Amino acid sequence: MLKKVRSGLIIVCMALLMALNYQIFIFENAFAPAGINGIATMIQYKLDFSVAYMSLIVNLPLCLLAFLFLDRNFAIKSTIFVLVFSVTLLLLRYRIIDLSSFSYKTPNGTSTILAPVAAGVVNGFIYGTVIRLNGSTGGTDIVAALVHKWHPEESMIWIIFAINTMVALASYFVYDFNVEPVVLCIVYSFLSSRIGDALIRGIREQVKFEIITRDFDAISQEIITELKHTATVIPARGMYSGKETDLLICVCHKFQVAKMTEIIKRYPGTFACISGVSDTVGNFKHIHHHLL
Repeated sequence: MLKKVRSGLIIVCMALLMALNYQIFIFENAFAPAGINGIATMIQYKLDFSVAYMSLIVNLPLCLLAFLFLDRNFAIKSTIFVLVFSVTLLLLRYRIIDLSSFSYKTPNGTSTILAPVAAGVVNGFIYGTVIRLNGSTGGTDIVAALVHKWHPEESMIWIIFAINTMVALASYFVYDFNVEPVVLCIVYSFLSSRIGDALIRGIREQVKFEIITRDFDAISQEIITELKHTATVIPARGMYSGKETDLLICVCHKFQVAKMTEIIKRYPGTFACISGVSDTVGNFKHIHHHLL
């Protein structure tokens, strides 16, 4: 229970930090960040329709889909993040909390490279922290996870890349046919992804677990039931003890690492090695539907 409360508090803090990041470095400068929030930022710039409202309109249905079709813990944490982020943005927008004296803005009202650099680093830290807690910042993360759920053969990297590319290209037209916002969006996206990946420390799009256990039947059943993945068991023998054991191999998505860790911890004497998987090949769509 204490662990869940701690995770929830960290999620809330990260959502507050992201709202501050947007208010201080992004809204006051002429560029859009990556992802769905980048689209919302451009809409706010042109139509004065708050990113907070757009975030709620887009992300709450996505969180509901995540709750129904993905991991419920992941969906709940993502929902908490979205709600805190949006409410905080509204408080800042209507000056209930006034941070105008802290906002970074150049004298002529346009961006410099420092704004997206700072915003990208902060957002990368937020992204990596939330992902490690089995949550998400909403938007592109949930979309990519849902696509991967229904089409496991599709690469999530390319889904996210496609959305970010559209945001960067649209920036040229939204911000008065200026190339600078396109470059700044690219800088922000690069730094955010690099910092986030560094913080996650090896959790890639797919992760391989090599599990040493005597409870391979029970663990395999939990993997199939809870993660909708299968696993391969190989007979093994401990060279120090000389006792027979089993090696269970499973490849799962990065969002499922926290859940897999919880499963492993339920079985005393079980341990696992984790390694990144750059790619997988095979008829995973067929396997996926068979498991369901």
